[in-house]
Amino acid sequence: MNPTDIFRGDVLAGHVAVITGGATGICKGIARAYARLGCDVVITSRKQDALDATAAELRAESGREVLGVAADVRDPAALAQVVARAVERFGKIDTLVNGAAGNFLAPAAALSPNGFRTVVEIDLLGTFHACKAAFEPLRTAGDALILNITATLHYHGTPLQIHASAAKAGVDAVTRNLAVEWGQFGIRVNAIAPGPIDDTEGMRKLAPGEMKQKAIKAIPLRRFGTVDEIAAAAVWLRSRGAAYVNGAVIVVDGGESVTAGMFAAM
Repeated sequence: MNPTDIFRGDVLAGHVAVITGGATGICKGIARAYARLGCDVVITSRKQDALDATAAELRAESGREVLGVAADVRDPAALAQVVARAVERFGKIDTLVNGAAGNFLAPAAALSPNGFRTVVEIDLLGTFHACKAAFEPLRTAGDALILNITATLHYHGTPLQIHASAAKAGVDAVTRNLAVEWGQFGIRVNAIAPGPIDDTEGMRKLAPGEMKQKAIKAIPLRRFGTVDEIAAAAVWLRSRGAAYVNGAVIVVDGGESVTAGMFAAM
């Protein structure tokens, strides 16, 4: 059973979400679940052709409005245009999901300044830029949510991931600080920290072949998670069932992050 099947079919009716990184991977799964459960969705990433294909697929599946608008999250002006298009099309936005991310394996000693900076700019600065771009419509929406997709890499030392770990630690800090500052405007700010998620480009890059089997051994549930399991957490956080959840980083990783870095030692 798809984990999102536990929710009533109209649980997200009336909501409008902007989802960065929404053409692929985890955020495509979140966009799919949101649309299927009644939410109008705007997805954004850098490639318009990928966005068009995903938007058409999700429209056909859900019968909801799904709009793809290309933007680079490193460009604040481009994100402002995405938000403006969303408001023009749907009259409001009340949900922002920040999932655009970049990553690759690199030992710290060989990592270039540009490589480190690029990941931080996409993951951390991109999250901040999107939050800023969406602030005004979220502030007037009444029941608003910012949902940041972070990671568990920085909960313990993770080899070859200093750039992504630093960026995601910053995303956690942005989540908590904005929860404090923007809660007064009716904007809840939370995050999901996925562990290893199967059938995603990220894990194909970071845990190929034998590395995947080693990673699985370090997870108490002895398996990778699924995109739909992350989407189910995202649906709950958008629902009224999570109306008093603010400033939380929800870890969805099968217990991997509490194994004291077993993967790093293998």
